[in-house]
Order: sequence, then structure tokens, then C-alpha cells
Amino acid sequence: MSNALRLYRRFLGISLRAQMEYRASFLMQSLGNFLITGVEFLLIWALYDRFGQVPGWSLAEVALLYGLVNTSFPIAEVLSYGFDAFGSTVKAGEFDRVLLRPRSLVLQLIGQRLALKNVGRFLQGLAVLSFALSGLSFDWSAAKVLLILLALVGGVALFFGLIVLQATLAFWTTESLEVMNTMTYGGAETAQFPLSIYPAWLRTFFIFVVPLGCVTYLPVLAVLDRPAPAGLPDAALLFAPGVAFVFLAVALRAFQFGVGHYTSTGS
Repeated sequence: MSNALRLYRRFLGISLRAQMEYRASFLMQSLGNFLITGVEFLLIWALYDRFGQVPGWSLAEVALLYGLVNTSFPIAEVLSYGFDAFGSTVKAGEFDRVLLRPRSLVLQLIGQRLALKNVGRFLQGLAVLSFALSGLSFDWSAAKVLLILLALVGGVALFFGLIVLQATLAFWTTESLEVMNTMTYGGAETAQFPLSIYPAWLRTFFIFVVPLGCVTYLPVLAVLDRPAPAGLPDAALLFAPGVAFVFLAVALRAFQFGVGHYTSTGS
């Protein structure tokens, strides 16, 4: 384990130095991501200003959902570039070289490159999260602070797992199918709002199949002292973020299954 961590630190150092060679480009990309996602939240604010609140949800409460998603998702993107670009790696035959190295495949892929330009989206999400927490009035407790932290870490695990599943498809399709973007980027957009505004089948899908609601909607209900949705016990709100780690474990297991069936591209 210590050797793996040491190697990962070296990967991080190499990636960081490489991207800092073009600091102006890095800063402009980060600023661009900050401004683009900032405009998205301004549009939400404008809709609230024009039409009032989403039924039962104030702007600060929606901002809490938005902040959780846009803080955890960019961290997952930073860490998972190797999986995100995995289709190109397989298509070019470069995965054969990865397999020959006597190191963990997951370690090599997450250390391939850090997508540091996503720091702009992270900072914007953190700013909105701070705005939400300062604008909400509820009784703080150690349990609620811990729940918000678990929701953030769980969000990273869940989005990472989705990107790993997208990469896994490349073992059979030689490309990471774009349809998976509806689960990653589309899922992130969906989870920015209360699941209560969506049809029942979509709520069920995002809680029990792709459990985005377990790292956003359900923990936020607990923080705001609201009851669980029909069919779920209130205790489920407290333990919901843990589902994300199970989802990640399943995704990594699926990836290992794909590795076992990899036959190379012949490049």
C-alpha cells in the first residue's frame, strides 16, 4: 500500500508539473469552467426571481443540492481522467502496455493525468454551497455536518463509479458509448434539483438504480429535517450516502470483469 501511495504521489507530481508548464492556459480553462457553471446558477436564480420557488423548495435549499453536485462531480472528473479517456486508450492499443506493467490497473489509470481544469467548476460549486449553508436556517449538529461531508465524499465515489462503468463498455465496443453521458453529465444536471419535481419512475431510477439521489436529495432532506419520500424509512436518509461506495465497488468489479475478457485491438 505504501509503495502504491508513493507511486501515486509521483504520478500527481508529474501531471501537475506538466500542466503548470502552460499556466496561462490552465488559468483560462479554470476561469472558463468557473464562469460557465456560474452562469448556470445565475439562470436558476433568475428563474426563482421571476417565477418564485420550486414547490416546497427555496433558492437556498436548491443551492444546497446544486453545491453538493458541483463540488463532488469535478473532484471525480479530476481523479478519473484515465477512465474517462479509456475508449481512446483501448482503441489505440495502449491498454496492452498498461497491462504489462506490474502495477495496479486502477492506480495507473487514475494516475495517468489529473484534469486540473475542473478546479474552476469545483470552486464555483464550493461558492454556491457556502451561499446555501449561510442562507439556510436550521439547527446545526455534528451529525448534520458529518452527513454533508459524507454526501460530498459519496458524490465523488458515485460519479467516479459512473465514469468507471462508462470505461468498462469500451472492452466490448472499443469506444466509451456516449449514451453513458446521460448518466454522468445528465445525471449531474438532474441531481441539481429536488427529485420530487420529477416523475415517480425517474425518482425511483435515481434512488435505486443509479443512486444519485442517495448523495444529494436524501441527505439534504435529513439536513433540512424533512421526512423521507414515501416508501422509505426516515433512517434511510442518514445512511443513504453509503450506497455510493457500494456502487463504486460494483463498478470496479465490473471493470475487472471487463479486463478478464479483454482481447486487445491488434494495433
